[in-house]
Amino acid sequence: SDSLVVCEVDPELKEKLRKFRFRKETDNAAIIMKVDKDRQMVVLEEEFQNISPEELKSELPERQPRFVVYSYKYVHEDGRVSYPLCFIFSSPVGCKPEQQMMYAGSKNRLVQTAELTKVFEIRTTEDLTEAWLQEKLSFFR
Repeated sequence: SDSLVVCEVDPELKEKLRKFRFRKETDNAAIIMKVDKDRQMVVLEEEFQNISPEELKSELPERQPRFVVYSYKYVHEDGRVSYPLCFIFSSPVGCKPEQQMMYAGSKNRLVQTAELTKVFEIRTTEDLTEAWLQEKLSFFR
């Protein structure tokens, strides 16, 4: 039987995520992570400062899953500004089932490690837009 492979989170990545949570900058920033199949570990792929949802979308592979932690400047309807940390699981249709399972199996551990509550999933990178993100965040008041 196929057991779900749960990858560990790279210790360096854990530290980076911890620092990212407490960053003081007010621009949008992202950490893109991938599964290193050989090491069975979630590792840092790239880091971005001052990146819009549209720019972030273009950095994600269209045929491979990725995990993203995104610090987003969110302006509420009443004018308040917050900087929610969003966990976005990009799991495109058409990626290899084995790959999809490794990512799906590792997602919860990564979310717990990063201590995130705003967890979203996209099935195509095209979904990642400012409007989509604002709609998702509007549920968290």
